[in-house]
Amino acid sequence: MGIRRVVTGHDANGKAVFASDKEVEPITLALLPGMEFYLLWGSDTPTRFPDDGSPPAQHTYFPPVGGFRFGLFTVPPDSSMTQSLDMTAAIPEFNEKLPGLGEHVEPDHPGLHRTATIDYEFIVSGRCVLELDNRAKRELRPGDTVIQNGTRHAWRNRTTSCVSSSLSLSALTTTTFRKLARGKRHSARVSRLSQMVRDRAAPLAESLVGDQGVDELLNV
Repeated sequence: MGIRRVVTGHDANGKAVFASDKEVEPITLALLPGMEFYLLWGSDTPTRFPDDGSPPAQHTYFPPVGGFRFGLFTVPPDSSMTQSLDMTAAIPEFNEKLPGLGEHVEPDHPGLHRTATIDYEFIVSGRCVLELDNRAKRELRPGDTVIQNGTRHAWRNRTTSCVSSSLSLSALTTTTFRKLARGKRHSARVSRLSQMVRDRAAPLAESLVGDQGVDELLNV
């Protein structure tokens, strides 16, 4: 079943017009029966106005830095998923129909994935479970929203009906996760260095101010 998409734009005089009004059909994957991806809109670069409302270029499922995506996806019941999923065959299909999606699939941890994006999600229908990589879970119902800050996660559908979720993606810089890791390592090094200074300075401080003033001096 398609989803109606109405798009506005501007005419040659800069006046608002309806640029298009059409049904967008879902992309389906043979190895993921019941899974549907509606690619409604997106761009690989920041948008400039006025424009005529033509679809911007988007070469991958997930946006590059400066780009965005808007769409909807449907998650079928977990019970409908094949237990003998051949990820070796699935990834080429992902890359053909949804370029780049297969790069984020984790064959050893089905369903889990992480992208350098902020995901804004709205549950349209059905109930599902959002699971993080530490196995923390939250059940979501129609009307609930999720802000996914580049976290590793999976969608689980324990019910017998499909779940539909609206999705908007904004790309982060590709160095975000590396910077976070470097920041943690830097903090640890500073902590170790501070302790080393305290250990080496203690004897000298004791000779200058005595036992009672050592802690006060070193904590300044």
